[in-house]
Amino acid sequence: MSLPILYSYWRSSASYRVRIALALKGIAYENHPISLINDEQKSTAYLAQNPQGFVPTFITATGEILTQSIAIIEYLEEIQPHPALLPTKAGKAAHCRAIAQIIACDIHPLNNLRVLKKLTRELCISDTAKNEWYAHWIYQGFTAIEALLPTILTDGPMSMGDTPGYLECFLIPQIYNAKRFNLDLSPYPILTQLYTVALNHSAIQAAHPDKQSDCPPK
Repeated sequence: MSLPILYSYWRSSASYRVRIALALKGIAYENHPISLINDEQKSTAYLAQNPQGFVPTFITATGEILTQSIAIIEYLEEIQPHPALLPTKAGKAAHCRAIAQIIACDIHPLNNLRVLKKLTRELCISDTAKNEWYAHWIYQGFTAIEALLPTILTDGPMSMGDTPGYLECFLIPQIYNAKRFNLDLSPYPILTQLYTVALNHSAIQAAHPDKQSDCPPK
């Protein structure tokens, strides 16, 4: 049986989420980079697999084509329950999913590359205004997440105690994005402490954008 394939872009936070989940599960895969900068996601061949033209796209070992990071991560959790990504307590698992949805549904769609291109190239807003837009949605989401995290971090510094899980699959890439835009995260001490601890985990390190084959040389 062939390895599953992940079509991703090194700095795509949605791709980063799935890479973390795959690393936490210990699932080997082939990475096929798709350059969003060069619009490779708009090619006829890629659109045949992912009609939205987004990354990631995940092709399972049996040839099923899956899209959308939440769906892919939950698929991985279902086909390989161990190690688990979600807490066993239903309420705590629901809180993890809620934070994931704040990121994937409320922050990321407003700040992803295609939206930023629309703002600057077609609506002609300035870089300053674009950065203010970007910061607004992150700060709004992070304020809610900071308030919710204590309900989850009751057994250790991360959502699964001493190990990252479903929550970190979403939160770590979003914090990475915030830092890339030099946002002030000092109002979020719980969030930043979790990030600091999680960065020491081997799965988070392996999934990091800088470790990807399509990451440009520094």
